[in-house]
Amino acid sequence: MVRSIRVFSAVFVIALLTGPALAQVPSMNLIPETVSKTQEEKDADAARDQAYRESLKKIPDAKVSADPWGNVRTDTPKAVTAKPRTKTGSTAN
Repeated sequence: MVRSIRVFSAVFVIALLTGPALAQVPSMNLIPETVSKTQEEKDADAARDQAYRESLKKIPDAKVSADPWGNVRTDTPKAVTAKPRTKTGSTAN
């Protein structure tokens, strides 16, 4: 009797844990039937692609530099010379 209650409890817990996991599985068809296009649809797609390519050619070229700090910087960086450090204080312990 006690053993059957433990088995039933284990089955019940497993069922409760798998319920949410099964709810996440989509019930829709992930691989739809492939439908071939008619010749008219293929021609319309080709015309649309051609019009898109032609419209891309009409877009002007972008500016060369968009550096807002360009006029602040110099072309050649200044050489930084390191001064020798002078020790201050005594070195004796």
